[in-house]
Amino acid sequence: MRFLRDIKMNRKIKGAVFDMDGLMLDTEKLLVRFWREAAADFGYNMTDENVFEIRSLSRKYSVPFLKGIFGEDFPFNEVRSRRISLMNDYIDRYGFDVKKGLFELLDYLENNNYRIAVATATDRERAESYLKKIDAYKYFDAVICGDMVTNGKPEPDIYITASEKLGLLPQECVAFEDSPNGIKSAYSAGCHVIMIPDLTQPDDEIKPFLSGVYESLDKAVDFFERLVQICP
Repeated sequence: MRFLRDIKMNRKIKGAVFDMDGLMLDTEKLLVRFWREAAADFGYNMTDENVFEIRSLSRKYSVPFLKGIFGEDFPFNEVRSRRISLMNDYIDRYGFDVKKGLFELLDYLENNNYRIAVATATDRERAESYLKKIDAYKYFDAVICGDMVTNGKPEPDIYITASEKLGLLPQECVAFEDSPNGIKSAYSAGCHVIMIPDLTQPDDEIKPFLSGVYESLDKAVDFFERLVQICP
């Protein structure tokens, strides 16, 4: 699935900012699996939908969200630590897949002199480790992580910071996201947002925020090719 909305811009897009989990790395399914397993270890029946709601969500919002479902006694920090341990053990043993078209898009952006950054809710240590594991770290001019900003997604801080690190305005950047919380963050910052759906498709709430939807990252090259025609 793909669509491209009409774009009215005062300046040429010069940068691209990427989410990580579910967008570049096929790890969202692991997050769902191990959030549920970790919660079950503490006696809580967490559903896929519960995990979908906290994708890319900062702790400021995910803690009250889950406590609102499971009660104030829900041991968020303990469950999260258990989830991280389970997921790290799995990745150490089996690794993870890279999302289709990632390197085709990164090569295109690099070859056409776009500035490129990462804006991920994942902490810096794990984000850099994952990106180096797949040999993608070298593509990025900046890597901004959840523990490097005061307010995480869906607040705009992380995309504003990523744009600043690229020496650009948010309006000069395209943001690539797969989750509603990440899309809200990028749109609020002022970026042009492209969705590459992973576990969920765009709904009526987030469709107005999107400049395009593509089935895989390599297909998004078309977006930049069209920009050349719009803003030569």
